[in-house]
Amino acid sequence: MARHVTETTHRLVSTPEGRIHLVEQGTGPLALLVHGFPESWYSWRHQLPALAAAGYRAVAIDVRGYGRSSKPAATDAYRMLHLVEDNVAVVHALGERSAVVIGHDWGAGIAANSALLRPDVFRAVGLLSVPYTPRGGPRPSDVFARMGGDEEFYVSYFQEPGRAEAEIEPDVRGWLAGFYAALSADTMPAPGAPDPHFVSRAGTLRDRFPAGRMPAWLSERDLDVYAAEFERTGLSGALNRYRNMDRDWEDLAAFDGAPVTQPSVFIGGSLDASTTWLADAIEAYPVTLPGLLSSRLLDGCGHWIQQERPVEVNRILTDWLAALPATAS
Repeated sequence: MARHVTETTHRLVSTPEGRIHLVEQGTGPLALLVHGFPESWYSWRHQLPALAAAGYRAVAIDVRGYGRSSKPAATDAYRMLHLVEDNVAVVHALGERSAVVIGHDWGAGIAANSALLRPDVFRAVGLLSVPYTPRGGPRPSDVFARMGGDEEFYVSYFQEPGRAEAEIEPDVRGWLAGFYAALSADTMPAPGAPDPHFVSRAGTLRDRFPAGRMPAWLSERDLDVYAAEFERTGLSGALNRYRNMDRDWEDLAAFDGAPVTQPSVFIGGSLDASTTWLADAIEAYPVTLPGLLSSRLLDGCGHWIQQERPVEVNRILTDWLAALPATAS
């Protein structure tokens, strides 16, 4: 039976290196929601009431460097180990001992590593859009440098401090609109068009964004919410996640190839490059996610999955949560 859903509550909670802003709704077992780039807690606006109605205490955070959360100056303050510590601190600050953790995009990586490193706290893990890929292989920056050929892969483009900021910050709202459109099912470039994940030499990412088209899931008000946050904070905190991938590779060496064994769910979009490029990672789930209860690709869906297809995503998540063993809730 669906529960009465209360209004959302905003809070700031202390962490070892600052504060995390969060938005919570509902009562019951804790479900921690972790966003990706370039988003905020607001990307979970459709999931908060749905999970609350299903009997969960749904909590969406602003990841370190975003929104109203602390934004440390040091680039290496955004390494994965620190983001996992933030998630643990949020759970404890809320008076809880354990939580289900669900992440989208970079949040999926943060969620997976939270479950991997702290199975005592994170009893189940949901991954949206970006499949779980265990630590391993060559140094990430070397891999990305080889991907572009005559062009540059966006991850490499983001890794140089100040470079992407110089493109984005003069027109945050316009850049975000183009980036969201480039990866949305109804506005992404047609097959065969220049790939917006790559940058031409001496070019910018926005050179390949769709012009003058807003995806159906994104209203002017939604865009205003996102733009206002990044206009206030700048983009360095968000982009610093990309600038720590080699540090993460070094920090997590002891977990090379390690599976995430807790009960899990994966939801991806069939038109999302994250699921097509990482198809092998999805095929490896019997080994890498042995606790997987459900894996779904939503036909005709792009990257912003919980905003593009909220009804379907909410149904999959609430069904998965209902199927968890009592100790995993």
